[in-house]
Amino acid sequence: MTQHNMSDDNVIIEHDPAPDNTMPIVVYALLLAGIVTGGVTSLVGVVIAYVYRGKGPQWFDEHYRYQIRTFWIAVLYFAISGILTLVLIGFVTWLVSVVWLVVRCVKGLKSLNEKRAPDNVNTWLV
Repeated sequence: MTQHNMSDDNVIIEHDPAPDNTMPIVVYALLLAGIVTGGVTSLVGVVIAYVYRGKGPQWFDEHYRYQIRTFWIAVLYFAISGILTLVLIGFVTWLVSVVWLVVRCVKGLKSLNEKRAPDNVNTWLV
């Protein structure tokens, strides 16, 4: 916040603008859309996260880190689920992976809306 004195009686206070959180929101949306696109939009989302990482406030970087980790962990979970479909349990693990992805993205969007870094960025769980 900056303050300018126009005269002794008039003070103009300018608030620093909040950073534009459009790109982190887009990445979360692309990660979620990957559920129905077979991961194609998720790939686009993770590329965006890699490109924008380091170009905003620190708490944005934590969101991009969280999104990148979410992408790579999801790749692992869905790959394991694909292999496990051979023994029929993969359909259950795939559903659990989808729920995990949705919960992580919703938690990330919630913390982004609150203008703070996501909780537990390093966790493999939720």
